[in-house]
Amino acid sequence: MTPTASILLSLSIALLTGLLLSRLAKKAQLPAVSAYLIAGVLVGPFLLGAFGIPGIGITGNQLEGFGIISDLALGFIAFSMGNEFRLAQLKAIGKQATIIGIFQAILTTVVVDAALIALHFIMPDKLSLSAAIVLGSVATATAPAATLMVVKQYKAKGPVTDILLPVVALDDAVGLVVFAISFGIAKSITTGAVDVLSVILEPLLEVLLSLALGFVSGLLFTLCEKYFHSRSKRMAVSVTFVMLTVAISCLQFQIGSVHISFSSLLACMMLGTVFCNFCDVSEELMERADRWTTPILILFFVISGAELDLSVFADAAVAIIGIGYIISRSLGKYFGAGISARITKSDPNVIKYLGITLLPQAGVALGMASKAIELGSAGVIVRNITLFAVLIYEIIGPFLTKIALTKAGDIQAEGRKSAREEHLAKKRRNSP
Repeated sequence: MTPTASILLSLSIALLTGLLLSRLAKKAQLPAVSAYLIAGVLVGPFLLGAFGIPGIGITGNQLEGFGIISDLALGFIAFSMGNEFRLAQLKAIGKQATIIGIFQAILTTVVVDAALIALHFIMPDKLSLSAAIVLGSVATATAPAATLMVVKQYKAKGPVTDILLPVVALDDAVGLVVFAISFGIAKSITTGAVDVLSVILEPLLEVLLSLALGFVSGLLFTLCEKYFHSRSKRMAVSVTFVMLTVAISCLQFQIGSVHISFSSLLACMMLGTVFCNFCDVSEELMERADRWTTPILILFFVISGAELDLSVFADAAVAIIGIGYIISRSLGKYFGAGISARITKSDPNVIKYLGITLLPQAGVALGMASKAIELGSAGVIVRNITLFAVLIYEIIGPFLTKIALTKAGDIQAEGRKSAREEHLAKKRRNSP
């Protein structure tokens, strides 16, 4: 079997497994995203992929080549989240979302840092001070992909959903800055030297340049869209600019001692924000883009499930530290969101349920953990704890998000027929 055939067969099996499990998940009243992640574990390197049979399962070597799918999927997810930053909506909830987004992220860092530093003194040979500090900043990140998929699957709508998506988007910007500062402090503890550039300038540049890239791309996208009138070509333009923005975001530069990089999530989010506020037909194109990207998003979650490293459970120390991280992060997110929502006089359901919806964690946190590897042994601990937490959060997080949104009244009981049922009913009506 040729490499191309093997890859295509593996991807098709992964996609089919995810789709079949989503049917079982629906019967069990679980979010489809949980089914996709479990499907990834089943076909990944620790189960089917471990047999090394070409085309059956996903091997570790194949996962490295699937990065382009993940990058593209995250780009479209961030682009869709830009739809939540329409000026009309921001006037209503912009202040609340900003205060809640910043406050809960910083409080989570403080709570996790306090808990893990205490663990450091209890088991200093297993958890270094540098690792504890970095893990506190990793805790800020929330997975926009899982949250958005749950919202779309159940067509959630209400006060909690309205403020949830902007807060999740702000998490990335706040998280990048907090992580860079914490990483700089941890590095200075490890090496004994303080690098002001890496602590202050580089994270700010990454945020500002990413937003600037997204802004320019959004303006060009809006301009180009006017020259195409058919639905298919306008859709193609949408895909083109998301891909272009993701591609440029992958570039890195070194100017003197300053390292310059971009965040594709922030850039694509700004791309969507600018487009939605400047283009009169943005809602139609956003809806069409969502339909086109569904298979890519399913593959993204299946691949994410395959990337979950089950071997982290083998180390008892990682399990203990991981449980401490999960509990402290969950408390930080829940009380941080609740306190800040109460301060901003938000809806009672926002105060009560928003924190639960902020628990999922994945891509951004793993990206931070990969950067932390530069700390040496401390970075390895950060990576393993993050992997442990992601494995737990990604399986139960979407389910908890669904429960919270249902309790808040943002998810209504399904009262409509499926697309297949509607088509068959229409066919029967039109038959003689």
